[in-house]
Amino acid sequence: MDHSGNHIPPSLGEIIEDFQWSEGREKLELLLQYAEELPPLPERFKDKAKAMEPVEECMTPVFLQSELQDGKVVFFIDVPPSSPTVRGFASILVKGLEGLSPEEVLKVPVDFFEQMGLDKVLTHQRLNGMSAILAHMKAQSTRHLERG
Repeated sequence: MDHSGNHIPPSLGEIIEDFQWSEGREKLELLLQYAEELPPLPERFKDKAKAMEPVEECMTPVFLQSELQDGKVVFFIDVPPSSPTVRGFASILVKGLEGLSPEEVLKVPVDFFEQMGLDKVLTHQRLNGMSAILAHMKAQSTRHLERG
């Protein structure tokens, strides 16, 4: 599917396919569906300013934290309900990268959303924010590897 040497995990591949089948306005509606499915934060992250890493590059206040559980990275992302587009993308990342090892997270192409056609319905600024969230997820995965 992807010829750049990067790997799309199966769960993310299915999400990309759903977006490829949808057109124009449908892509935004699908993104909003994902926004509603963003899992709530566990109690231990309620004081997110202390417990989570801010994604400074986003216009929206996005907070991210990850944990290593049985060799797999589990991501927690907080995005205000007032930013459904960013929430949708955060939800896609949480679902699409679920159950991956840190090494597998690092192989996900940063521009995978182009395969979804989101570059046709979202502004460049929004897409940059999405890339920034993924970049932070990769940075946290690298830290998990370093801690070993």
